[in-house]
Amino acid sequence: MSVISGQKTVATAGTAEVLASSRQVSSPLMIKALPTNTNTVYVGQVTGDVASDNGMPLAAGDAVVLIHVGNLAEIWVDSAADGEGVAWLLLDI
Repeated sequence: MSVISGQKTVATAGTAEVLASSRQVSSPLMIKALPTNTNTVYVGQVTGDVASDNGMPLAAGDAVVLIHVGNLAEIWVDSAADGEGVAWLLLDI
């Protein structure tokens, strides 16, 4: 089993960023809000526009598992505070 992981922090709150550079994936992906976050982060597949009104809200330590992703660059992250973000883990099973 091969495991690939990383972290993504959002430099400027309100400006969504891609989870990772372009990489095709066919395995489940877990995304977890960093435990040091003080505000909510939002995750979604809304190109460049994921936010509180259309993203999955994650409080510090919350996690979501996505079964069919396609490409890591299609997942977007935004935060309610500068410098907060998520950790991600891809399992090749």
